Amino acid sequence: MRIIEQLFNYSNVEITMKQNEGHAGREHDRIVEDACVHMPDDKTIDELSDLFKVLSDPTRLKILLAIGDGEVCVCCISELLGMSMSAVSHQLKTLRQTHLVKARRDGRNIYYSLADHHVETLLDITMEHMRE
Repeated sequence: MRIIEQLFNYSNVEITMKQNEGHAGREHDRIVEDACVHMPDDKTIDELSDLFKVLSDPTRLKILLAIGDGEVCVCCISELLGMSMSAVSHQLKTLRQTHLVKARRDGRNIYYSLADHHVETLLDITMEHMRE
C-alpha cells in the first residue's frame, strides 16, 4: 500500500510542476512577490469594503452628488430627493460616520458638504469610469 501512496503523491507533484511550466519560474515568483508587497493588510481591506458598501446605496450617492457643489441643508436635500427630512438625516448620519460628509451648524440649521476633496475625486472618477 505504501508504494501506491508514494506513487500517488509523486504523480500529484509531477502534475503541479507541469501546470507551472507555462510560467517562467522566476517571473512567476516576481509577479507574486510584487502583488504581495502592494496588497494592503486585512484591516485596510475590510475598511475599504465597508466604504464601498456605504457608497453602494443609491440614496447615499444621490446625497453625495447633491452636496458636491457646496453646503446644503437637510430640507433642501429632502426636497431635491423627494424624501422625508428624517430619512435624509438617517442617511447623512451614515455618511458622517464614514467621514464622507461633514456638518456645520448655523443657528438651528445644519449644513452638509463633502468631507474633503478625496470624496469629490472619488465621485468624479467613478462617473468618468461609468461614461466610458
